[in-house]
Amino acid sequence: MIGLLSRVRDRLEGGDWLRLRGRFRGRRGLVAFLAVMGPGLIAGIAGNDAGGITTYSVLGARTGLGLLWLFPITIVILAIVQEMAARLGVVTGQGLSDLIRDRFGVRWTAFAMVVLLVANVANTIAEFSGAAAALEIFGIPRWLTVPIVAIAIWALVLFASYRTVERVFLSVIVVFLAYIASAILARPDWSAVGLALVRPTLDLNPTVLLLMVALVGTTITPYMQFYLQSAVAEKGIGEDELRLEQADAIGGAIWTNVIAIFIVVATATTINAVGGRIETAQDAARALGPVAGELSTALFAVGLFGASVLAATIMPISTAFVICEAFGWESGVDKRFEDARPFFGIYTFVLGLGALMVLIPGLDLLPLIVASQNLQGLLLPIVLVFMVLLINDERIMGRHRNGRLANILAWSAVGLVIALDLVLLGVGALGILGVRVG
Repeated sequence: MIGLLSRVRDRLEGGDWLRLRGRFRGRRGLVAFLAVMGPGLIAGIAGNDAGGITTYSVLGARTGLGLLWLFPITIVILAIVQEMAARLGVVTGQGLSDLIRDRFGVRWTAFAMVVLLVANVANTIAEFSGAAAALEIFGIPRWLTVPIVAIAIWALVLFASYRTVERVFLSVIVVFLAYIASAILARPDWSAVGLALVRPTLDLNPTVLLLMVALVGTTITPYMQFYLQSAVAEKGIGEDELRLEQADAIGGAIWTNVIAIFIVVATATTINAVGGRIETAQDAARALGPVAGELSTALFAVGLFGASVLAATIMPISTAFVICEAFGWESGVDKRFEDARPFFGIYTFVLGLGALMVLIPGLDLLPLIVASQNLQGLLLPIVLVFMVLLINDERIMGRHRNGRLANILAWSAVGLVIALDLVLLGVGALGILGVRVG
């Protein structure tokens, strides 16, 4: 898949560095690792988008440190999933959608692509919601923000330089670092933080259960796995570099979760501890107060807007690439419309629907973002089952297929996600029936 995120990744790695990469093959140590790193780290960074920032902020403000124990679990699950995606990409040289078509046929491929389409539309809605919420801090209404952003994204993808996207991408990283500083400067009780990370507590309140599913959905998104495997395959990483790419994938999983932990600690300390709530983006901005002071609102708005626009740019175009890849259709922003109708049709559909949904009157933006991440959590097991079946196919993976321990870990990860989804659905059904839980 040759998509916008791949171009951003190449720029982040540096064109000169990529040209020299062949010289590093066969070497060991840090130089060899730097030659293959990128896909796992970028996938981890991309996971901390508007949906991630919002979900982690709301979780910290609503539950304090009470759900921190989930993050060691999500680190393990995401590391397992991203390692499998990286291994599939290295060994087969194919993207996930390609493999699903070759192994399971067109019908199952169509099913998988529908799941991806629904998940990515939900994510695109979250990104436009994030952009709108960010500018509402400055009094700019969503009916003005969303159309302008949507048109600008279209123009950026078709006509503009990708350097602009790179700058936005790097600016978002600065905001993540601000959360680390804010969490430290807020002076939380670090012994309490450490205890919360290892001591599970379960609150059956439906709101908390929704947040738990949203946490899993925003941390381990279906989109990340499709992107990571395609990026690894496109980069042409050989089997002799498999362990290095596995380290890259696991490192990306750790990165995204560590940033999430600091966001939760920052909001728990600055908002939850004083009895506050997050109902608007401006409320969430208070978490950056310890590091940015009066500038916290502006810093949060810029970061949220940058993350949202970046992901809203990437999501529709990558969706179109993956689906066209799955069915062998022509794709590429450099193609004429007549030569790539499915590609431009899917791209326009995802971008347009994501923008239009946010313009529905009366919608609260932050709850809409969290709801989109709940949907990610509900769809995630479908993608994970495909991945585990593929990684165990001896014809595809040969000696690199899962062993017994790897399968125990992989299926346990799938089982945990499914169990959490079933609890959510059960509580939702009881709520519909008027039975109060928690």
